[in-house]
Amino acid sequence: MVERPYTLLSCGMSIDGYLDDVAQERLLLSNEADFDRVDDVRSGCDAILVGATTIRQDNPRLLVRSAERRAARVARGEAPNPLKVTVTGRCDIDPAARFFTVGDVDKLVYCASSTCDAARERLGEVATVVDAGDPVDLLRVAADLAGRGVRRLMVEGGGTMHTQFLTAGLADELQLVVAPFFVGDSRAPRFVSDGEFPWGPSRRATLAEVRQIGDVVLLRYALSDRFDPR
Repeated sequence: MVERPYTLLSCGMSIDGYLDDVAQERLLLSNEADFDRVDDVRSGCDAILVGATTIRQDNPRLLVRSAERRAARVARGEAPNPLKVTVTGRCDIDPAARFFTVGDVDKLVYCASSTCDAARERLGEVATVVDAGDPVDLLRVAADLAGRGVRRLMVEGGGTMHTQFLTAGLADELQLVVAPFFVGDSRAPRFVSDGEFPWGPSRRATLAEVRQIGDVVLLRYALSDRFDPR
């Protein structure tokens, strides 16, 4: 069996399963208390992964916000922030995005073999570009991350990444936060797209925790026998 990191998927969605609406500004699905919870989860991970679409649309920083949590990581002999990771087929990513420019932490870009040369030319000064096969093979990505010392990986979206990790059976845990409203627009991105998922009516996922956090609810699902309840 290929060694891979413990993989935790983290997502917020509306009651009707949308990650965002179609407005230009990003839709906030959570609240400050839950943002702080996510920050705590981030601080306990070795790497954070998002898809290239998330970088283009949301321009995330992917850093630990709390100074105390960053200090605790340093005290454990770790970098203040987890490694940043993205996966792309086309390598259509702006090297000036905050993913690359914010935070003194290494960045990894896993790309399709056919785009590696272009990716290194475009991003080689701001990140390490890694050949992930053609098409991109997430098991290969996971194995490479494990080889780089990543033991705990947090996947923060978007929907394509969640779908691919889930359908590939590479997720050990899902942390799903449900916001108390509907989006109601089929043009908006959903939590996952169509696919053959390991969990269906005949194999129900294990609900490990339900927690109210202000006006949102956290649902934690154990998706493998490696589930870590901490």
